[in-house]
Amino acid sequence: MEGDSVTLNTDVTEIHEDEDILWKYGAENSLIAQISRAAGISSTSDDVPDGRFRDRLKLDDQTGSLTITNTRTEHAGVYKLELNGAKLTSKTFSVSVYARLPVPVIISNSSHCSSSSSSSCSLVCSSVLNVEYQDKNTYSCVLNNPISNQTTH
Repeated sequence: MEGDSVTLNTDVTEIHEDEDILWKYGAENSLIAQISRAAGISSTSDDVPDGRFRDRLKLDDQTGSLTITNTRTEHAGVYKLELNGAKLTSKTFSVSVYARLPVPVIISNSSHCSSSSSSSCSLVCSSVLNVEYQDKNTYSCVLNNPISNQTTH
């Protein structure tokens, strides 16, 4: 789901001195993360492609596993792991990210009133409040009032 984190595991307990790990994304095989013990490199590429991974990639220096935090639908796709060492190993991951749909919430309010000219009256008001998940612990609400045809954000 959008906003969640996903970890793509290498199933390696420790990267050896002569091993390199490359993480690639999409049909273009854009390099998004790498570890090379011999060259002393451990990095993520936040600006590939089109900045969609900015501040979202975490690379485990011990295992080479890649975590994508605060996912969005544009993070869905194919991720390829290449482990170069004594032998070449590759794994492919298909990641799906689903949007959080607005959640309808019904708010009802009943009130009783009285006036000098009538005994008593009853008014029941019911509206649907659409709540949409925006970011971690932040929600956007839209309230539609069918009686007055007003919409409030």
